[in-house]
Amino acid sequence: MAKRKRMDPPQPAKDLAGYNPIATAADCHYDRDAANLAVQFLEQGCCHVKGRLAGHPFLLEPWQKDLTRTLFGWKRPDGMRRYRQAYIEVARKNGKSSWLAGIVNMMMFCPTFQDPGAELYSAASDRDQASIVYNVATAMIRRQPHMMKQCKILDSMKRVVLGDSVYRAIPMDAGGSHGYHANLIAADELHAWKGETGREFWDVLNTSTGSRDEPLSIAITTAGFDKHSVCYRVHRHAEQVRDGIISDQAFLPVLFASADDDDWTDPKVWRQANPNLGVSVHLDYLKRECEKAQNTPGYENVFRRLHLSQWTEQDVRWLKMADWDACMGDEVDLTGRPCFIGLDLSTRVDITAAVLVFPPDDDQDKGYHCLPIFWVPEDNARKRQHADKVPYQDWIREGYIRATPGNVVDYDVVRRDLAELADKYEVQCVACDPWNAQQVMTQLGQDGLNVVEHRQGFASMSNPTKDVEKLVISHKLNHGGNPVLRWMASNVAVEQDAAGNIKPSKKRSSDKIDGVVALVMAIGQAARGGEAANVYDMRGVLTI
Repeated sequence: MAKRKRMDPPQPAKDLAGYNPIATAADCHYDRDAANLAVQFLEQGCCHVKGRLAGHPFLLEPWQKDLTRTLFGWKRPDGMRRYRQAYIEVARKNGKSSWLAGIVNMMMFCPTFQDPGAELYSAASDRDQASIVYNVATAMIRRQPHMMKQCKILDSMKRVVLGDSVYRAIPMDAGGSHGYHANLIAADELHAWKGETGREFWDVLNTSTGSRDEPLSIAITTAGFDKHSVCYRVHRHAEQVRDGIISDQAFLPVLFASADDDDWTDPKVWRQANPNLGVSVHLDYLKRECEKAQNTPGYENVFRRLHLSQWTEQDVRWLKMADWDACMGDEVDLTGRPCFIGLDLSTRVDITAAVLVFPPDDDQDKGYHCLPIFWVPEDNARKRQHADKVPYQDWIREGYIRATPGNVVDYDVVRRDLAELADKYEVQCVACDPWNAQQVMTQLGQDGLNVVEHRQGFASMSNPTKDVEKLVISHKLNHGGNPVLRWMASNVAVEQDAAGNIKPSKKRSSDKIDGVVALVMAIGQAARGGEAANVYDMRGVLTI
């Protein structure tokens, strides 16, 4: 009989992103047979279900093998698994959903890792996300006749039943979570578990494992930006365990990430966060994404978060002023042309901004023209110029800002000026956020203007914000060199949500951005033709 090749325990100090469980193993031991059995099940009992490898065995990459062996090979003196929680942070497209689905099936179908009356859950922020791992796991089952004979798949309920055991996909807003007795929690994209609901869902699921002999909770996620979230709390715990700051022998941290001070444009850096680079993540794809991030400032933090696993701030710098300045354009007579107005009232003690946007008039007129108008209370303009060194009074003298007497903006003056603009141009609509503006909106309607609501949340602002960005980058926005609007454009920071939607953020920007907000709303109305807001989503973004 051929001599069996000795298989040493994995060395996670190298393979698992810097963490060495041996260093804190104490009296734990490594069960090589259990570790190899786990790998064997995944590679022989599971298969790829998507792409060119669909139907082929799910052969693990080295990092996936080491992770699997570490989780299921290390044992306590009583023979139970050492690790009860694992936090795995890795960039997108690195095969995390398929690996997690394989773990679910292994703990459901492999006798060595089964728990009688098991409850296995793939959990996520919403129903669609929770279904991702479930759909991969059930697709794997359907390709294995011996598994199909043992279980019932109830897709309408997102449930698989095997005797007294059950596997379910559950979203964060699912009711009845306090009744769970989980022995496996597969938490997908933990960074999207928001607010108090996310923290409570995570805590409820993990405390539900208390009655199990050797439960396992695996959170696998890309990096996020919300440093008040449950994900960041677990991320920080993982860093501290990895670095030996605190001891938690039942917790396995695996952090594949580029350092914050690394050159994020260097392909050598990308491998740190992408252990599947060249396998499920293609270098050409990352190069294209990196080029997009370099040319689109609002996308830089998205690239760094999703593809380099760097925790970024929510606000990201938006426009390059070189691109903005290249949008000066030639002076054009816009009299009588159709336009859309975005009106940002802000507060009466500060700037009120309106921006008129004129779509291209014909095939020769390739760009969008914008005409900004600003109003400030005269008394506050003096104070701001003295305190903040912003040349309000110079801009007033040069005609770029209209001052109204006193210390508050006179909205009657704003109404009068808009009415005069409607006499000169063919105003299609005036877009305004109804928050604290209902009276002015009503009065503008009485003045004969078509007033439409345009709220300033992500749903209404993200697409037109991206449209403005495209117009600036492509130099197809003629702003006429207005110095007030340029100053505001230089102040803008955008904030983003978990889905990558963006909008200008007044709270996070360095100074006033009211004119840019008005510009975004006007571009949004130009894209939707002044119709109701939901039409924008149906028609899609502006074609440039």
